[in-house]
Amino acid sequence: MTYETIEFEITDGVAVLTLNRPDSLNSFNTQMHGEVREALKAVKKSDEVRCLLITGNGHGFCAGQDLSDRNVAPGAEMPNLGESIEKNYNPLIRTINGLEMPVICAVNGVAAGAGANIAFACDIVLAAKSASFIQAFCKIGLVPDSGGTYTLPRLVGQARAMGLAMLGDKVKAEQAEQWGMIWKAVDDEALKEEALAMAKHLATQPTKGLALIKRAINASWNNSFDEQLDLERDLQTLAGRTEDYREGVGAFMEKRQPNFTGK
Repeated sequence: MTYETIEFEITDGVAVLTLNRPDSLNSFNTQMHGEVREALKAVKKSDEVRCLLITGNGHGFCAGQDLSDRNVAPGAEMPNLGESIEKNYNPLIRTINGLEMPVICAVNGVAAGAGANIAFACDIVLAAKSASFIQAFCKIGLVPDSGGTYTLPRLVGQARAMGLAMLGDKVKAEQAEQWGMIWKAVDDEALKEEALAMAKHLATQPTKGLALIKRAINASWNNSFDEQLDLERDLQTLAGRTEDYREGVGAFMEKRQPNFTGK
């Protein structure tokens, strides 16, 4: 497939999806939603991909929705924004959350509105020190979507989540790291190299086990303590039956580097 609003490539087990509407701060329009959807389908179908890296071109990571697609002229019929969320954003967040592989986000600039919450849906978030996160919805009378009202309180607590959602304050990358919103803030010039190195590393690891870790931690947000203990038991049963577990133990006993295959 030929892409116009994103760049997409698969190399050495890593799929790199780059949002590519830099003149619009990589904001989503209908075309970009469709192209991202097709790229993620390719990731899910591929036997080669073992890690996904999402980033953006230009000075912004993603400014959320392109409002030129949603302008309401005086006297015009009001749009059904919930329909757009149901068709585009919710499936996107569910897909990222449900991918059975590590998903890294490299935030190269401003991440606003849905753009911020797409980043927070990923498993590990790196951000350039010049980057920032903004819950911009309140500035135009909207509610945080793309999982923002679910993810944000769990990352920073209710008090900070409420303040960020109601005030729309900008959170710089280093502050985001201190608050536990992201994994790490890095120098701008090092972001791409560090994110890609991390993705390549994860793609060589026991990715079946990493997918089970992801499932367990995500489930812990809603499970009771006893439910989580039971889930750990069940997932460990699955992990112990993987080829990677056998390889890992064999490599340890033989004092050699393991060769994991993600199976």
